[in-house]
Amino acid sequence: MSKVIKLKKGLDIQIKGELANNLEHIGMPETFAIKPADFQGLVPKLTVAVGDKVKAGTPLFFDKYQPEVQYVSPVSGEVIAINRGERRRILDVVVKAERENLSEDFLKADPQNLSSDVIKAELLKSGLWPAIKSRPFGIVARPADQPKAIFISCFDSAPLAPDYDFIFKDEAIAWQTGIDAVSKLTKGKINLGLSAKKENKVFSQTKGVEFTLFNGPHPAGNVGIQIHAVSPLNKGEIVWTLQPQDVIMIGRLFLTGKYDSSRIIALAGSEVKEPKYYHFWLGGSLCGLIKGRLVKKNARIISGNVLTGTAVTSNGFLGFYDMMVSVIPEGNYYEMFGWALPGFGKFSPSHTFFSWLGSKKKKYVLDANTHGEERAFVLSDEYDKVLPMDILPVYLLKAILANDVDGMEQLGIYEVIEEDLALCEYVCTSKIMVQSVLRKGINNMIKELG
Repeated sequence: MSKVIKLKKGLDIQIKGELANNLEHIGMPETFAIKPADFQGLVPKLTVAVGDKVKAGTPLFFDKYQPEVQYVSPVSGEVIAINRGERRRILDVVVKAERENLSEDFLKADPQNLSSDVIKAELLKSGLWPAIKSRPFGIVARPADQPKAIFISCFDSAPLAPDYDFIFKDEAIAWQTGIDAVSKLTKGKINLGLSAKKENKVFSQTKGVEFTLFNGPHPAGNVGIQIHAVSPLNKGEIVWTLQPQDVIMIGRLFLTGKYDSSRIIALAGSEVKEPKYYHFWLGGSLCGLIKGRLVKKNARIISGNVLTGTAVTSNGFLGFYDMMVSVIPEGNYYEMFGWALPGFGKFSPSHTFFSWLGSKKKKYVLDANTHGEERAFVLSDEYDKVLPMDILPVYLLKAILANDVDGMEQLGIYEVIEEDLALCEYVCTSKIMVQSVLRKGINNMIKELG
């Protein structure tokens, strides 16, 4: 019988624009882009130039400090742009897709009959290795490391999150094949975190893994929270994490010998006319997906969820790790005495307004307005109420701001990345950019540890 862990701390943000279980197939986008900024700590070195022809799985760039880790084109076509920012930093590599999507050839075999070295080599060659992240620090895993375990969260508890059971209902074979491949990468266990509130039809049938059920509000679905509850990280220990859609991609690789970047994503939010699922592709341009499907033009388009996603334009691209696109009002307005008014139609986790008098199932139109600027970083219990971890988040953030390396270690920086403290940022009275501060601290720790 699977262990059930009940989490009392957290917060489910009630946003309008929930998904209907409808799937629509749309045409392949004309352009695709892979963005180095999606991969923390990456220093990219190009392997292509504008005008080069590529296939799905052709390397576009590699990591300067880990040359064996390659980042590949999601489709076949022609490289039409390499966009750069300050100091010639590469922002993205853009590929114009061809009508016929051709793939590089990779090994087609049953992972159970392959050695760990062969599987690792194929993942590196195919460009699927960046799907594996390492904890601590949430960076792309180092191939030479030996993780004590691999963790996969099989549900998403973030606002408006997609239903994985619906997305992966026809992917059972690819899922199990991906698990068989991933299991060869560690001598430890493959840990699946399941929701105690759902059936988990696909995931509960998985062989060769250990299950843990989680019951509680967001961030119960965050893999970092699950690691903390099952096997907390100590200094010097490493675990690897994957998202379910990446396990599916790995499974397809060994089933077909081809790089297949297609996936089902969610388009949700109060500014979407019909929130539902779409058949899409990794790195695809969002222009065709967004066009004609929004209520208003003045909207914040987010690749990812509303807490941790990246704001993009309608001509932006789907992020490497993203399974959804969220659209909410931009919120570029000024509300005089907003804090002093009753606010019956406003959602408030701190009961500042009177939303707590209504139904707990009521949904709200929430926008991107921060309702104030950063102010004094005061000590309160706001963070503790939404973070189900045995750490002191305020003290950790203050240690980061003071660049106190010993304090960061003692206060739990090895256990968290941005998504784990995203709710702390949402409820913060001081308007502290918690996720940015945490990443600054993580980068400092990486430098300290070499």
